[in-house]
Amino acid sequence: MRSETPSNSTDGTGPGDGLVRAGAIVFLIGAVATLVTVAPLFLGTEPFPPVAYGVCMLMGLGFLIAAAGVLRSIAVQRRRARSAG
Repeated sequence: MRSETPSNSTDGTGPGDGLVRAGAIVFLIGAVATLVTVAPLFLGTEPFPPVAYGVCMLMGLGFLIAAAGVLRSIAVQRRRARSAG
């Protein structure tokens, strides 16, 4: 029976997994920043400076990093399937 784990990995992580994890972390930082910067609108306090809104863009950046990891994993799996078949 063939193992489904990648042959070049000893810990069970495949190519692109690191990018997906990093993207998730960056996305979560951006999500928290978004909640923090929107909170003054509901609380009636002074809004944050415009730089704080730039940190919210980390949500999109995190999504792109994670998507790149998924695409890399797909490409490697396709390459392995072609070479095996």
